[in-house]
Formats: sequence, structure tokens, C-alpha cells
Amino acid sequence: MESILGDAFVAFNRHSGWIIWNLFLAFIPLVLSFLLFRRQSNSRSILWWLAFIVFIAFLPNAPYLLTDIIHLIRATRSGYSVWIITLIFIPLHLFAILSGFQAYVISVMNQGHYLKRQGAEKFVLPAELILHALNAIGVYLGRFRRFNSWDFVTDPGNIFASTFDDLTAKLPLLVIVVTFVVITVFYWLMKQITLGVVLRVRYGNLTKDL
Repeated sequence: MESILGDAFVAFNRHSGWIIWNLFLAFIPLVLSFLLFRRQSNSRSILWWLAFIVFIAFLPNAPYLLTDIIHLIRATRSGYSVWIITLIFIPLHLFAILSGFQAYVISVMNQGHYLKRQGAEKFVLPAELILHALNAIGVYLGRFRRFNSWDFVTDPGNIFASTFDDLTAKLPLLVIVVTFVVITVFYWLMKQITLGVVLRVRYGNLTKDL
């Protein structure tokens, strides 16, 4: 038993140590989305716009977790026992991937709620698609170019130059388009599930009041 636990600890550090950090980055825009889009006031100060820029910069960290499926694939091919793969790798990695993307879904939905409250409901879908496109670019820059969110401040010139190069090259552009489609489809599916859960909870609370 001690040997299995020891192997599990080593395996986690080698293949899953990214989970805590990546989830932390993914939940930064989630927290900001509540501060930006769910507050009572409709005023937009300089501080609000600065927070919005940070929100946009960190948002790709949430769908980025979808690409971390490669860590799970590598882990399952590393020769560990079926128990470690089944009880540690698969649950932890799926939890991280789904939690990170759910953070993305809620963040974007919060923006849609804000637009509706501003009387701009017709812009909800275009805003969602724009965010999906920006995040597809951000995921590519993070996975293949190895940029981080804070590089927008520390190295903006290199980011814009790399983005321009990628958008004008066939293979990077194809990867970005495929990523955009994946994000869009998964977002729509998880949004429907999220709305269904919300409606179910509200219905449950209503029946209790009756």
C-alpha cells in the first residue's frame, strides 16, 4: 500500500503538478467576471476598464485547460499501474479540465448578463463569438508559443508580432480556427447544461416556497 501511495505521489508531481497553478489562473477571470459584470452599479471607471483588460488577458487560461488532455495521454503511456491511472490520473485531469472550462463558461455568461442589463442583448452572441476567437488565439499562443497572460504587460511587442505571424501562416491559422470551433461547441453545450441546472435549482426553490 505504501509503495502504491509513493508511486502515486511521484506520478502526480511528474504529470499532474500543473493542476493547482492552472486552475488558479483559470479562476482569476471567473472572480473578475463577478466583480465586473454582476455588481449593482453600471458605472465604468478607469479601475473597471483596467480590471476588464486583466479579465481579457487571463480568460484564455480557462479554455487552455482543454489542451492539458495531452498530460493525461502522456501519463497513461508512462507505464503506471492501472490503479494509479484509473483512480488518480483520469479523475484529477478530467476534474481540472472540466472545472477550468466551466469557469470559462460562467465568465462569458456573466458578460452576457451584463450586456442584457445594459439593454444590449443583441450584442450577446457577437460578444461571445469575439471572446471565443480571442481565446482561441490566446490558447494557441500559450500552448505553442509558450506565452503567459502577464506577457501582455512585460512583452507586448513580441506577442503582437507573434500573433500577426500566426494569423498570416496557414498551419497556425488552421489550429486557431479548429480551437475556435472546439471552444464554441463546448461552450454552447456546457452553457445549456449550466442554464438547465440553474433553472432546476430555481424551480426547486419555487416549489419549496409554495
